[in-house]
Amino acid sequence: MAELTIPRMVLGAGDRFGDAEAVVAGPLRLSFAELGERVRVAAGAFASAGVSRGDRVALWAPNSAEWIIAAFGLLTAGGTLVTVNTRFKEAEAADIITRSGAKAVLVQKDFLGLDFAAPPGVPVLDLKSDFLASGSPLLREVSGDDVSDIIFTSGTTGRAKGVMMTHAQNLRWTRAWCDTVGLTEGDRYLIVNPFFHMFGYKAGCITSLMSGATILPVPVFDVPKVLELVEREKVTVLPGPPTLYHSLLAARDRRDLSSLRLAVTGAADIPVELIRRISGELPFRDIFTGYGLTEAGTVTLSRPGDSFDDIATTVGTPCDGYEVRIADDGEVLVRSPCVMKGYLDDPAATAEAIDAEGWLHTGDLGHLGDGGRLRILGRKKDMFIVGGFNAYPAEIEGFLLEHPAVAQVAVIGVPDERLGQVAKAFVVRHSQAAGIPAEDLIAWSRTRMAGYKVPRYVTFLDALPLNATGKVMKDHLR
Repeated sequence: MAELTIPRMVLGAGDRFGDAEAVVAGPLRLSFAELGERVRVAAGAFASAGVSRGDRVALWAPNSAEWIIAAFGLLTAGGTLVTVNTRFKEAEAADIITRSGAKAVLVQKDFLGLDFAAPPGVPVLDLKSDFLASGSPLLREVSGDDVSDIIFTSGTTGRAKGVMMTHAQNLRWTRAWCDTVGLTEGDRYLIVNPFFHMFGYKAGCITSLMSGATILPVPVFDVPKVLELVEREKVTVLPGPPTLYHSLLAARDRRDLSSLRLAVTGAADIPVELIRRISGELPFRDIFTGYGLTEAGTVTLSRPGDSFDDIATTVGTPCDGYEVRIADDGEVLVRSPCVMKGYLDDPAATAEAIDAEGWLHTGDLGHLGDGGRLRILGRKKDMFIVGGFNAYPAEIEGFLLEHPAVAQVAVIGVPDERLGQVAKAFVVRHSQAAGIPAEDLIAWSRTRMAGYKVPRYVTFLDALPLNATGKVMKDHLR
């Protein structure tokens, strides 16, 4: 099954795309052929360090060319990649590294002032040293059914769990992603999504090498830097949160953004008006949003030609090879050959997540509307009951984002003596709307949504607490 492995795909890209640019990172410019050679040399370095087929190695570092070479070099040596969140402190990372059984940890020292260390007895390798260039070229054959990576869930609902995915599973869903969004040879893909997350690594690096797109890794999300790169490097593909697109709109008269053609949003609710402005005032020809999980890859995507309202309020329709249905309690269920192999060393959690018929219970609440479009209503655990009525934070947030003063919002349920629970909204205002009082926003809400959904309390914040993948940490708000 060699043709169904990530190393074969990466090395094959060297043959298919040759001298075209594969990675551009500062002054470093690598062609697909050069990247393939560096990956094979890195594989030899891992083998010399004692990494055998199936051995796990952790990678705790920001987006960079070296991260790409190390990750694919490890897979080419037959190893299994364990990614570690760069925002983790030492104790958090040690938990992941220990439970994964990693034989070594690759780090980029002094990133964000953090001390990237490892538990006692686990060797630490400097990603920026000459280690990756120290091996003899190597390609170990692996099977498409071998586990290629273990990515730990964010842990916002408890202890993080290690999601095991195989080579064949990853290649199958990333191919569907490429085909749907139209990523193609010659695209220049600026990746701000962290590589330790499935979007940056899989819907970023793997899809780029699969399709012949150039990877431009960004280690820290910095708007001026992103804008400068878009202009200088003629970026065509730019994923990011709504705040990024607001910045593009503000800078469109000062920067040449004409190369941009493909926008990909996610991780936050998006006002319809913002989608309309992205389409009308920026050069993007296609705007996509979708729904994905570490446990299953990208499940749904919008399609070319979808309306502004569809893009802003739904996450599209199921991708090729995916089935989606809604359980009686409103939970989104997913079935696909791409659903994870299981949680690492946790058969009980695996059995709880994947039922006997192969349906993955996502923990998200949703609704299937016209044309099979999926709308996410929120996390099952976030739903609260107001006087006997189910209230869904994502739905309330969507209404609040229609207010011109609201830039970002997160809603939670808080105790109420009479109704059991009521909504509380945490709002980040647009800079030009700094003076709106909470009572005005509450009064406005009463004209837009049923009474039980209306927030009883509003707290204004300068920023919402986000984890490194862009998700609001509602436990912090509580």
